[in-house]
Amino acid sequence: MTAEILCVGTELLLGDIVNTNAAYIARELARMGIDLYHQTVVGDNPERLKKALHDAFDRADLVITTGGMGPTFDDVTKETVAAYFGRKMVRNQEAMDRIATYYEKRGIELTPNTEKQADLPEDCTVFQNNQGTAPGLALEGKGKVVIMLPGPPREMIPMFDGAAVPYLLRYSGKTIVSSTIHFFGIGESLLESRMHEYMLAHDNPSVAPYAKDGEVQVRVTASAHTKEEADKMIEPVVAEICRDYGKYMYGVDVGTVQNALVQELRQKGLTVAVAEGGSGGNVVKRITEVPGSDTVFEMGVVTNTAKARAKLAGVGPKTIKKYGVYSEETAREMAEGIRRISGADIGIAVTGRTGLESDAEGKELGMTYIAVDSEAYRHVTKVDLAGNRSAQSEFVRYVASSSALWNGLKAAQKSGKENL
Repeated sequence: MTAEILCVGTELLLGDIVNTNAAYIARELARMGIDLYHQTVVGDNPERLKKALHDAFDRADLVITTGGMGPTFDDVTKETVAAYFGRKMVRNQEAMDRIATYYEKRGIELTPNTEKQADLPEDCTVFQNNQGTAPGLALEGKGKVVIMLPGPPREMIPMFDGAAVPYLLRYSGKTIVSSTIHFFGIGESLLESRMHEYMLAHDNPSVAPYAKDGEVQVRVTASAHTKEEADKMIEPVVAEICRDYGKYMYGVDVGTVQNALVQELRQKGLTVAVAEGGSGGNVVKRITEVPGSDTVFEMGVVTNTAKARAKLAGVGPKTIKKYGVYSEETAREMAEGIRRISGADIGIAVTGRTGLESDAEGKELGMTYIAVDSEAYRHVTKVDLAGNRSAQSEFVRYVASSSALWNGLKAAQKSGKENL
């Protein structure tokens, strides 16, 4: 089966929104063994959309669309697809009931243009939307298949994973199972070069690295007739990779480093506190967005001046005067101070530069120090992105916060109530 992705939305063409949907779907299609040869983006124009759809079906057996399924007048993707397959639009009552409930709970008036989201091509398979209002669908005819998904990623991704993938797997007769191993502190190219033999030796399950900001994921994917068979194929490969590269690994199928940290803290019965200067509160934000973090997170402070570091994070004025605000010594005292002030088991500290210019100390953007402090583990790490062309403020803050979370995880792994 060959596929094409057709993303609908003028905002995509104008660059107002980054097309993350296409990247996500492309990766998942490759994982399922479905060949993808083209991706198309078209604006909210009925005639251009119609031509794009016909062109896509001339090239592919399967077309996956995103966007153009909402309540506004220019959301015409469903109508265009229905016309291509010669189907009329019919009201889906379950979708209508869901939409009505959604609006009623929020105290919003239900208008006729909102109701049109429940109008779908006849004889389609409906994918109900658990994250929003516009349902998705699958439709077959003329030897072709179309999968239609909403545009917002927070709606598209769950619908694709939960409904579209099982629908498409019917064509392969197999089950696809993946396990993701998460690494920090090693680059994609270095990890790939070291894992070259793994990648050559394994076809099913396959082994593939993916780079993210400051970290790397390795996905191990197996295809089998049942999930149990696929799981058995994956387990020894994952175990081997974890054994050989455990120094850099922070978890398997944990999602994010903050998830791994909160999970470890909860298992050990530990608490954490954070002092940030230069990371914009990113460490606290990422910890507290994890469900269950309220049981392990004591407190967090965001400081910007030497005075604030001294008052809120317990840094001695002599330390700042001698070594500067952005220094290993200051980071260490911030971690010690926030742990002492909060009573937490682990203190995490960040102090660094995220502005666009060098400061009076001569420290450039990207020069950041990370410290962790506990009874069992104390460590300071220097994160040096100075001179890196990609070192924009947001990037620096994110990588610095990732390093802080990673170091916090190492402290938690080495700690435990029985050791304190």
